[in-house]
Amino acid sequence: MLDLRTAPYGALALRVALGVLFLAHAGLKIFVFTPAGTVGFFGQLGLPAFVAYATIAAEVAGGAALILGVWTRLVAVALAPVLLGTIVLVHGAKGFFFTAAGRGWEFPAFWALALVVQALLGDGAHALVRSPSLRSSTVA
Repeated sequence: MLDLRTAPYGALALRVALGVLFLAHAGLKIFVFTPAGTVGFFGQLGLPAFVAYATIAAEVAGGAALILGVWTRLVAVALAPVLLGTIVLVHGAKGFFFTAAGRGWEFPAFWALALVVQALLGDGAHALVRSPSLRSSTVA
């Protein structure tokens, strides 16, 4: 049974953790790999430069939005394809386990699933801008 008193705080914890992960990965692309290095890596995957910049922007904006609780459901759904893209283009052929050489798809798959769970749970406690409700409204 779902405890309605504590569930919003569980959603908050998940939301903030997901946001921090996205900001950390954006920081890696910006400060360690550099934007030029990230563009080069994406180019090796056959992707144009704008996809690298769009990914960095999505990770920064999406991470911040999740932490702050701004349209959490929509942001979580919008970010899931980023993780699915890493599975298809980077990690998928390297096996399942993330500890394997080259890093498998275990972690990005779990991260994508966590985004789906966040979208289903909703904003959680202390969200700045609430997401639209999933409940359908009927007019009599």
